[in-house]
This record gives sequence, structure tokens and C-alpha cells, in this order.
Amino acid sequence: MRTIIFIAFFILFGGMLSAADKPTPQGPAYNVVIEKKAHRLTVYSDGKEIKKYKISIGRGGMGKKLREGDKLTPEGSYIIDKRNPESSYHLSLHLSYPNPDDIAAAAKAGVPPGSDIMIHGLMNGFGWLGRLQRLADWTLGCIALTNPEIEELWKLLPDGTPVEIKP
Repeated sequence: MRTIIFIAFFILFGGMLSAADKPTPQGPAYNVVIEKKAHRLTVYSDGKEIKKYKISIGRGGMGKKLREGDKLTPEGSYIIDKRNPESSYHLSLHLSYPNPDDIAAAAKAGVPPGSDIMIHGLMNGFGWLGRLQRLADWTLGCIALTNPEIEELWKLLPDGTPVEIKP
């Protein structure tokens, strides 16, 4: 009887080990590049450009975000670390700002770095603006798209997607 139990345990445990060794299927690897000066967000999949969007950015100008309240869009490497389906701006993909470099720069200047930088749609109730929102930079430091565009990104990009924001 012990032999049967041992063999059953070995088969079960051995099956679990072999299943763990199999690679899990992976979807395409996405990354996002945001070019502030060009007002462009580009999505890449496995190194190939798959989608481009015109964007609006922070109304504070083209500088690099240093502190909370400066209305500038940050520059650097981040990831999409969470999403908010109940956002005041249709849908929002939260970026991992501030990163360690941002924290160090703000500390050196003696100011708080800020937070809550997102890629989002239009303010709820203003979706009718559509592409008109691109006529001016209007966010407090976020990256804005039309509502259909953020819906597309929401479905396409998983949490953990790298986002590079360039000047």
C-alpha cells in the first residue's frame, strides 16, 4: 500500500514539475515612446512600430518635470503600473512617476516630486471635444488622448509596459 501511495505521489509531483518547466505562452512585447516636442505617442510591438497617436501634454511647457504643481510632463523611463477605470478622465493608465532619478532631483532641489502622472482620455463629459483637445497642451503633466484612443491603448497595453518619455 505504501508503494502505491509513493508511486502516486511521485507521478503527481513529477507532473507538476514538468508542467512548471514548460514556457508559458507570451503575447507580443509592447513598449511606448512619448516624444513631447513632436506631441506623439508611439506603440511598438516586438520592436516594430504598430500605432501612433497625436497627444497633448502638460501646459507648463517643454521642460522636464521637477516638482509637484509645475504642470510639466516628466521625462525618463517608467512603466504602466496600474489603471483606473473610474478616472475623472475617461480611462487612465498610471505611470510609475516619480522614478529614483526624479526623486533624487526633487530632493536635491528641496521640493516634492509630485505624482499621479497618467496617460488618459478627456475629462468626463468632454469627450465631444475629440481631436480638438490637441490644439493646446492642457494637462497638469499627464499625456492626453481622445477617448477612443485611450480605449484602444487600455485594451492593448498590459500593466508593466515600459514607457519612455523624451523631450
